[in-house]
Amino acid sequence: MRKYFEFDKLGTNYRREIIAGITTFLAMAYILAVNPFILSGADLPPDLKANYPEFGAVFTATALAAALGTLLMGILGRLPIGQAPGMGLNAFFTYTVVLTMQIPWQQALAGVFLSCTIFLILSLTGVREAIIKAIPQSLKYAVSAGIGLFIAFIGLKNAGIIVANDATFVALGHLTFYHEGMKPEEILAAKNALLAVFGLIVTVILLSRKINAGIFIGMLITAITGMFFGLVNLPEQIVSAPPSLAPTFGAAFQYLGDPSALFTMNMLIVVLTFLFVDFFDATGTLLGVANQAGLLREDGNLPRPGKALASDAIAGMAGAVLGTSTTTAYVESTAGVAAGGRSGFTAVVTGSMFLLALFFSPILAIVTPAVTAPALIIVGVLMASHIAKVAWDDLDEAFPAFLTILLMPLTYSIATGIATGFIVYPVMKVMKGKAREVHPAMYVLFFVFLAYFIWLRE
Repeated sequence: MRKYFEFDKLGTNYRREIIAGITTFLAMAYILAVNPFILSGADLPPDLKANYPEFGAVFTATALAAALGTLLMGILGRLPIGQAPGMGLNAFFTYTVVLTMQIPWQQALAGVFLSCTIFLILSLTGVREAIIKAIPQSLKYAVSAGIGLFIAFIGLKNAGIIVANDATFVALGHLTFYHEGMKPEEILAAKNALLAVFGLIVTVILLSRKINAGIFIGMLITAITGMFFGLVNLPEQIVSAPPSLAPTFGAAFQYLGDPSALFTMNMLIVVLTFLFVDFFDATGTLLGVANQAGLLREDGNLPRPGKALASDAIAGMAGAVLGTSTTTAYVESTAGVAAGGRSGFTAVVTGSMFLLALFFSPILAIVTPAVTAPALIIVGVLMASHIAKVAWDDLDEAFPAFLTILLMPLTYSIATGIATGFIVYPVMKVMKGKAREVHPAMYVLFFVFLAYFIWLRE
């Protein structure tokens, strides 16, 4: 095993790799609570929850997809990188595909499976490099930043920090419960909003002090505080058998064999969005983490790039079958690298921890919107940092990027933001006499997304 994972070449050992693997798991563990919360529509009104998969089944699917994806990355890709259902992609799945487009969650899972299948083909055929060159850098950064703002907005809304307002569309929620005449439900909402603010402050402090598991620990502290004030339920037990996977397992297959459900404009946009976001997120994360670990080759590429990306794609396909949104590489893996992880054995340890976590599902009783909100907001902040990389001094680059970023939270749709950016970008270039600078693939996507606005909005 030492020889397979190249311990001597990488200057590592079992102790260092085990510590790194556990560190990566703790940095990623929040997804075990946040992903089921988002995909099950836990923050939505009761009459809508029937349109979403069961919380327990999604938890099991999340843990299994994370375990499988991370083990694949460790054994096949031999990189110290963890995988799990991606933030942003899960929000797109729930709030755009299911809630806004009114696509059944089973059909949405079929879209995830199809997008990951395409990702696998692209990874194995070497087309990846051509696609990366076709999409402008400014739009890549804008998509990531826009998703960050969208996720943060969801967290603020779920916590009641931001609320609806007839005059201004949105406004600051009740952050005090001392006003006379407040209704009991308004007082409860104010208490939960303040709990979320407290959790956000705690999490920010933890992360600013370079505590790798800051998001996970922040959620725990928020939940315990909520229990003390009667806002969070105390779990009745700690350990139990994993929740049944039956409600979600294989649900995608009922649509995968139905061409009339798959080959529609709505599904084309869904598949393209899943593919674009996963493709660039995975590629960027793999390169970033590998660079921090000093694992990149002299030409700046990943060692075994095909196997690493194939591991990501296969994990996504398996996750769709299990019942969760797209599984992808996690930037939180840098925590394990900082702890000394250098080989795929780090990922093997992390994957094993996700399997162990299957037996602690009762703890999820502490998950409330106030508990998950700080995690969503912080992840949003981290993703929004890509705003700084946009070429703001070049208007034909900046304007499409700006619209992409702005429209994701304002329209409550990642797809709308991406579509707008991909339509405006070639138009701006043509108007400025730079038509030849635009890759031909961008013109094809221009018409695809234009059709999305024409037919989807009818």
